[in-house]
Amino acid sequence: MIRSELVQMLADENPDLALRDVEAIVSTFFDEITARLADDGRVELRGFGAFSTRARDARTGRNPRTGETVQVDAKRVPYFKPGKEMRARLNV
Repeated sequence: MIRSELVQMLADENPDLALRDVEAIVSTFFDEITARLADDGRVELRGFGAFSTRARDARTGRNPRTGETVQVDAKRVPYFKPGKEMRARLNV
């Protein structure tokens, strides 16, 4: 599912809300998760899962096109850990 499909599904399920209002709600939701992760925080949605960040050390990588070695800087990457309820529903 892509963002526009999510917005349309929520708008269909909530006919009392205007499409622009649903778009604003979805945008705010994702913006808040992103902002929290950028502040090195954690977002937990009970029954769904938890979003957090993990640190990756600097390393030597390889350009797949040329085979040349390149330095990859240290960085933080997003991480998602599914909740117990989601894992149970996926592994029925």
